[in-house]
Amino acid sequence: RLHSKLIDGKSLANKVLNELKTNVCKWVEKKNPAPHLSVILVEGNSSNESYVRMKCKAARFVGITTEVYKIPKRTSQTDILKMIDDLNCSSRVDGILIQLPVSEHMDLRELCQKILPSKDVDGFTPDSLGKLCLNEPSFVPCTALAVHHIISSLGQSALRDTNIEGIKTIGKKAVVCGRSKHVGLPIALLLHSSTKLAGIEGLNMSTTICHRHTPFEEVSTFARSADILVTAVGQPNLIRGHMVKPGAVVIDVGFSEIHLEGQKRQVVGDVNMSEVQEVASILSPVPGGVGPVTVAMLMYNTFLAAKNRKKQNFDEL
Repeated sequence: RLHSKLIDGKSLANKVLNELKTNVCKWVEKKNPAPHLSVILVEGNSSNESYVRMKCKAARFVGITTEVYKIPKRTSQTDILKMIDDLNCSSRVDGILIQLPVSEHMDLRELCQKILPSKDVDGFTPDSLGKLCLNEPSFVPCTALAVHHIISSLGQSALRDTNIEGIKTIGKKAVVCGRSKHVGLPIALLLHSSTKLAGIEGLNMSTTICHRHTPFEEVSTFARSADILVTAVGQPNLIRGHMVKPGAVVIDVGFSEIHLEGQKRQVVGDVNMSEVQEVASILSPVPGGVGPVTVAMLMYNTFLAAKNRKKQNFDEL
């Protein structure tokens, strides 16, 4: 019986952050200003505030300056658009991030479209997503970039037990559960791509997307055929052991908070860990898998934004 080797997202993220720290230091030594990230945060969500603190901590470590703009829940769409416009015009700002989720009355699509593509470090603008579809260099959404980096790093330092060969992806089957424009779809695009974009190597996989209208029995069939299974739905226990191909790689991107009576809130993914660990060869858990690497990819994109403003090319990690 198999017992999955677990992805060590924190270790992998630390490696990326340490490399970035060295590169940012060299950048500043050449008399360039430190990269700067501006974050728009809707007040009143303790989890969001915690995530922003985590991102700011990572930024400080690598030498990226940050400023967090906390706005009340009732802030009007017009006022936020004006704030984004001001940040777009600021020569000091390299990247703009809107921490999700926002209030229900806010039109997230319009807010993202307002961000200049050159400062779109979350990769959410139509320009960024369109270029990703067309195999052109762009800012890749951070979670999708994290999943790609994890898969590309297998056999190196991504595992808590590193005694494993690298994963060959060309011609293999990938299944992505979830089709959101910011997570599931960009992940699928990177898995199937055949092109090297700004240091991001296409993985050349035969890729299937499952979504809410895919009959569940078909989700199970598709999932069991996958050599690499990525789930990004936000539904605890969606992926059970019998749905996983023996020896497959499973990347859990799902995020849910559950509250058990008498216990603190728990963060869980889409995967039933106890069952899937007995079937998969490699598993990226929640928490501790994709999450830390996503933060590192945000720092990577912010540094790229600073370099691009100096008309330098995208670099590899």
